[in-house]
Amino acid sequence: GINAEYGDSFACSLAQSLSLTDNTMPANFAGHWKLEKSEHFDSFLEEMNVGLLKRKAAKLVSSEHIIKQEGDNMDVNVVATGGGDILSKIKGQKGKHQVYTVGGSFTESEINGEEAEVSTCWEGDCIMEKHKTPSLEYTLKRELQDDNTMVLHLESPKGTKARRIYKKVE
Repeated sequence: GINAEYGDSFACSLAQSLSLTDNTMPANFAGHWKLEKSEHFDSFLEEMNVGLLKRKAAKLVSSEHIIKQEGDNMDVNVVATGGGDILSKIKGQKGKHQVYTVGGSFTESEINGEEAEVSTCWEGDCIMEKHKTPSLEYTLKRELQDDNTMVLHLESPKGTKARRIYKKVE
């Protein structure tokens, strides 16, 4: 059969060619976004083999995304906020900085401590990210619901869907 990587890149390029008839950027995610609410995030983390302590911390901690975007070039700074000193006790929970071009890939450290290869592509007005580590893979879809609302849709390999809803602060 077709190997998964070929299938993914084919699906991405097909989605791009169908949705991008001109060279305009599908969506502009630039801005300062603050987490307003999470739906099913604990179940998602549990399925990703994240331990109880980190899941409890994830409930206490909020996050902000500071995004700069020029066309397909993304600069995403994720900052964990709140949660008191629990952040200092848990490795990898202070935030992360991603710089990538949509259509390309990058590596980052996941909440379970593993390195992930993250492939990205436009899907209509959304950015799709496929995160792959030695032990797991999941998808994240970054969507603008409206000018002031960004939604991160997460889906685990077993099909658990979580949503993280962010509001624009500036």
